[in-house]
Amino acid sequence: MKLTRRTLLALGSGTSVYAMVAGLPAFASLTDDAISAFTGGAATGEGAISLTAPEIAENGNTVPISVDAPGAAEITIFADGNPVPNVATFKFGPLSASRSASTRIRLAKTQNVVAVAKMEDGSFQMVKANVKVTIGGCGG
Repeated sequence: MKLTRRTLLALGSGTSVYAMVAGLPAFASLTDDAISAFTGGAATGEGAISLTAPEIAENGNTVPISVDAPGAAEITIFADGNPVPNVATFKFGPLSASRSASTRIRLAKTQNVVAVAKMEDGSFQMVKANVKVTIGGCGG
C-alpha cells in the first residue's frame, strides 16, 4: 500500500470518527442498567402504577409529571434519553396517606419517561410514557 498524504488523512479521519462514535454511551442501555440496579434484576409487572406526563412538552426544561402507586414503598423516575437517566426517587413510609408524587423534570429530547415502583410486598411495577420535547432542556 502506497502511503500518501490523502490516504493518511482518510485513515486518520476514519479512526477519529470511529473513536468518537464508539465512545458515546447508549442512553437506553444506561436506563436499563439503572432499572436493573434498582430492582436487583427482578422482573417487573405492569398495571399497579400510573404515570401522568404530557404527550408534547413545549420546553424540556420543565416537564410536569405525576405518579401514583397505591401500596408502593418507593418510586423511582427514569428518563431514557437524558445523560443521567435517574431523575427522581420518592420514598414512602408506612404512615403515608397517599403513595403519589408530582414534580417537574428536565428532558433533553423526545424520550420515554419510566416509573418503577417497589411495592410493599417486594415486587416491582413499571410504567412508561413517551414525551415529545420541542425544545430540549439538558443543553450541552
